Amino acid sequence: MNTKRTIQSNIEESLFKGKIIIIYGARQVGKTTLVKEILKKYPDESEYYNCDEIDIRQALVDKTSTELKAFFGNKKLVILDEAQRVKNIGLTLKLIADNFPELQIIATGSSSFDLSSEIAEPLTGRKIEFYLYPFSLEETGTVYSSLELSRLLERRIIYGMYPEIVLNEGEAERNLKSLTSSYVDKDILQYQKIKNPEILEKLLQALALQIGNEVSYNELAVLVGADKKTISSYIQILEKAFIVFRLRPFSRNLRNELKKMRKIYFYDTGIRNALINNLNPMEIRQDMGNLWENFIISEKIKKNNNFNISKNVYFWRNRQGQEIDYLEEGNGKLEGFEIKWKEDKFKKPKAFLENYSGSSINLINKENFGKFV
Repeated sequence: MNTKRTIQSNIEESLFKGKIIIIYGARQVGKTTLVKEILKKYPDESEYYNCDEIDIRQALVDKTSTELKAFFGNKKLVILDEAQRVKNIGLTLKLIADNFPELQIIATGSSSFDLSSEIAEPLTGRKIEFYLYPFSLEETGTVYSSLELSRLLERRIIYGMYPEIVLNEGEAERNLKSLTSSYVDKDILQYQKIKNPEILEKLLQALALQIGNEVSYNELAVLVGADKKTISSYIQILEKAFIVFRLRPFSRNLRNELKKMRKIYFYDTGIRNALINNLNPMEIRQDMGNLWENFIISEKIKKNNNFNISKNVYFWRNRQGQEIDYLEEGNGKLEGFEIKWKEDKFKKPKAFLENYSGSSINLINKENFGKFV
């Protein structure tokens, strides 16, 4: 199955504009496949380098512009895959940008923690950034009919949307468990030099069990046996590694709205389910509603990213317990979404509609979700 990634055309439109292109995304989301697809259009003028390989890293560290020119030769397009593995990669990329504006570099990184901190200052004004996430439903819709997508929906929620999982249905469970453990062990514990791996693993499980609920860092600290500062630091690492993302509460300083709590969701529900070792079908799950909520919100985040839609995203809740699962604010509009697995009716929170005139609230369920993602 050949699933074209939605951001590919945006990347191709950005080539040869005098900017270095950075593609962020977790390991195994398809960055290498994506850049190799782009290379196919330049077979004799391009080169691919995997920076996980030690000799490639050595060829790029502490080199002069003359040495770099000799290394790249007359290529027009060069891929540096897993570029965060190269020491001082930001300075190397700056040298290239300043001295060889005709050479197009695409650098990929599986941890924005490493790569963005390395390149932020050296590449100010010299880069265009893209984010690649696991497959979106819209992307798999290019090869599956709407009927097939509907039939496969529960499977996608349980096992997630990583390409390796979607493209190898028969090995989904084994591949998912392998992917999850290598993700945690290699990408986070190894590269981020985590001092307390047990704390991190407990935190991941605690977050997995709390999707859809408001999260208190103080409560998490007590639960996993760490201080609040460690919890905050580890959650930031998980965000930078594209495992989780935060939703802030929406508030316009009305006294009865909650402002301090946040919700934390997983970019991929399969990873989340593997962390708590629960791959049961939807009908026998206790967390069915929260899991569906996470899945839909993640799909909305992917859609906004893939189509370059700029929106602020939140949840809303007041002290009377009225709430809206997901809010998008953009282009002068405020749209709310209540996410339910089966229900086809819900009570719209009056307080929200009264305080925010012109806003709208929609219900997303398993029958109509296609209109929204």
